[in-house]
Amino acid sequence: MIAAIRGTQDILPGVVERWQFVEATACRVFEQYGYAELRTPVIEREELFAKGTGETTDIVQKEMYAFTDKDGERITLRPEATPSLVRAFVEHSLEQAMAVPKIYTIGPMFRRERPQKGRYRQFHQLDVEVFGVQDPSVDGEVIDLAWTLVRELGITGVELAVNSVGCPACRPAFAAALVAALGEDVKTLCGDCQRRAVTNPLRIFDCKVPADQPVIDRLPHTIDFLCDACRAHFDAVRKYLDLFAVPYTLSHRLVRGLDYYTRTTFEILSGNIGAQSAVLGGGRYDGLVKKLGGPDRVGIGFAAGIERLVLALAEGLPLPDKHPDVFVAALGDPAREASLALLRDLRRAGLNAQIEYEGRSLKSQMKRADRLKAPVVFILGEDELARGEVTVRRMAASEQVSVPLSQAVEFAKANR
Repeated sequence: MIAAIRGTQDILPGVVERWQFVEATACRVFEQYGYAELRTPVIEREELFAKGTGETTDIVQKEMYAFTDKDGERITLRPEATPSLVRAFVEHSLEQAMAVPKIYTIGPMFRRERPQKGRYRQFHQLDVEVFGVQDPSVDGEVIDLAWTLVRELGITGVELAVNSVGCPACRPAFAAALVAALGEDVKTLCGDCQRRAVTNPLRIFDCKVPADQPVIDRLPHTIDFLCDACRAHFDAVRKYLDLFAVPYTLSHRLVRGLDYYTRTTFEILSGNIGAQSAVLGGGRYDGLVKKLGGPDRVGIGFAAGIERLVLALAEGLPLPDKHPDVFVAALGDPAREASLALLRDLRRAGLNAQIEYEGRSLKSQMKRADRLKAPVVFILGEDELARGEVTVRRMAASEQVSVPLSQAVEFAKANR
């Protein structure tokens, strides 16, 4: 047997319905807030993520699936959606094409990391982005959208954490204060943190190594180093969250794991999905569009892992029961063609209609209809054909009636 690749999974019937619920709910909520769907390729040029995600991030240094194609070009399977959406925004001049560029996408991403509960090497994300709006009210709207999505999914036991990581004007002073506060303690940290102290000190807050936490807990907070403009922006974001009645907590350790974030960052956390507690996260990235070759436009957005959202759903979540509206049972070869024609007419009328393909006994066909939870079975045999009728069995009531074959479709629609 050839098994699925480590870190990937088959999403089987019985589980996929939960995925469909998440995706349908997300599309409904996003479009309610005025977002339009955009789909980008799974493969991109490697430099898009080296420039966009950040060369010092673990994603670029350790986790990307990158290769050289036959034309000698460096290609990568996308590890996240934001750089791709920024590229599409620039390449297709969406600033001119849309009144307000508010877009979302849904699809698979790829990172070669250690698989664990809720984390796979092929994983799936919902991603939301807004371009060109500087006002902090849009930060509030995006966070409110994220909170509404979680609420509409019926996910409980979650909390929203927010922070500000400042901007290029005030962040260098904070980075210097971090390095100074670490002092000789940096030598006691894990290898990744020692590297981050040189390349990007803010990444130290992403460390999950238990032994490093006491040192990290003593480090200064970004919020204490904000410039006046960043402080005013963050105060306004918090005001809008209060206005939208979105509950939140301040988290000084929330810096997010990507280099492009500026000012507002946020995560929604759940205690019900294992060690990887974040189901959703995002923030503002005001310099990314320009860095990737576009105009100097600001941006903000978030990404939600579908695997984690599915894990966080309530176990008793009521999902649509996809049983057929009608099952057609054919008795004998003469009734076979008529049964298939009836099946065609039922489906073209918008009904879910199923049939037994191998011409088994009526008893076997009724067992299959019962297993499929079909509420109604149409029985067609030589006698029914001779009368121009179909025998209808209502499964729940265990009763049968005869209906003219010409009226069978309308009967099925009325009794679905």
